[in-house]
Amino acid sequence: MAKIDVTDLKGKKVGTLELADEVFGGINEDLLWEAVKHYRSAQRAGTHATKNKKLVSGAGKKLWKQKGTGRARVGSIRSPLWRHGGTVHGPQPHSYDYQFPRKKLFGALRSALAAKLADGKLMVVDNFDLGEVKTKAFRKALDTLGVEKTALVIDGSKENRNLALSTRNVAGVKLMAGNQVHPYHLLRYDAAIFSRPALEKLQDSLKATAPKRKAEVA
Repeated sequence: MAKIDVTDLKGKKVGTLELADEVFGGINEDLLWEAVKHYRSAQRAGTHATKNKKLVSGAGKKLWKQKGTGRARVGSIRSPLWRHGGTVHGPQPHSYDYQFPRKKLFGALRSALAAKLADGKLMVVDNFDLGEVKTKAFRKALDTLGVEKTALVIDGSKENRNLALSTRNVAGVKLMAGNQVHPYHLLRYDAAIFSRPALEKLQDSLKATAPKRKAEVA
C-alpha cells in the first residue's frame, strides 16, 4: 500500500496518508477517454437550429400554373431549391447527453487519481483552515506547495467561506467539494490539492465500489 505525505499550507510535513491499492493501483486510459467524452457531451448546449420550409418567411401561394408556361413546375417560394428557402434536414435543438454507467465513472475516477499520483501532481494538505480572506496569502501558499500552473482544490468541509473567497479570484484555480470531482476536472488541471478529510472520504467511497480482486491461488 502506497503512502503520500500530508503537509500544511506552509509546505511542512505533518504526517502521511495510506493510499488504497484498489483506488490507486492502475490506470485505464480507455475509461478516462470515455468519461471525458461523456462529460464534454453533456456540457454542449445543443441550441443550434435551422429554419425549415414551414418556418422561413414568404407566401405559400403557387407562383405560376403547373403547365403551359415552359418553366419548371414550382409550388412555393419557400422551397429548399430556392434562395432564402427552407433548409432540409438541418440541425435542430437537442441534448447531447447520454447514459454513462456509474461503475465506469467510478473506474475512470480511480484511474484519474492514479494518473495524478504517478505524475507527482497529487498533493494532500492537513486542512484548508484560513484565518482570513486573503487571495494573496492563498496564492503564496500555492507557490509554497510547488503549484506552477493550474490547480484543482478539493475541500471536504461543507462550508469554508474563507477558502471560497480566497480562491475565487486566483487565475487557474478551481475549488470543488469532494463529491463533485469528475475525472475531467482531474485531467484538466495540472495539480490536484486535496484536504486530508476530502481524500479519505473519496478514497473510502471508491474502495467500496471497486471490483473485488480474485484471491490468489496457492
